[in-house]
Amino acid sequence: MRVIAGEYKGRRLETPADYSVRPTTDKVKEAMFSILADRLWSSRVLDLFSGTGNLGIEALSRGAELCVFCDNSRDSIKMIKNNIAHCRAEGAVVRAGDYKKILMSLNDKFDIIILDPPYDKGYMDSCFELIRENGLLAEDGVIVAEHRKQEDLPDEFHGFSKVKERKYGIVKLSIYC
Repeated sequence: MRVIAGEYKGRRLETPADYSVRPTTDKVKEAMFSILADRLWSSRVLDLFSGTGNLGIEALSRGAELCVFCDNSRDSIKMIKNNIAHCRAEGAVVRAGDYKKILMSLNDKFDIIILDPPYDKGYMDSCFELIRENGLLAEDGVIVAEHRKQEDLPDEFHGFSKVKERKYGIVKLSIYC
């Protein structure tokens, strides 16, 4: 796995030796960041369920001002920190803990919120609900939800509207604002 574009382009990122984390493929990552291209410069990004930090580091590489990386796995937190250090990425904040507690404790608004939870665990509903309840999405912000293509997310989700949906192999990206 590598950084595709921007300041850290070409840098290889540490990945898990096993399948405990499902990193976003380069194809899906490229598609996601093509969709987000006009929004990235100086943006504030929340990368929930960060895993390796792959998506947040790509955002920082392409001009995001800040990325808050969140995960509850100690191994993932270590990997995220290693990958941030390897890229010498600035603007990175790492938060360890349960996603619900993190979403309830954040005080910032984010221009881009990336949701890439473990598949088939039912986390999307509570993520969207907590993002709305805590006012975490900036006025013109977007939520990018990565999920299995068989899973259909609603057009209206806790007050957010789906504006785009794209399929890439077994993955679907749903964009909300």
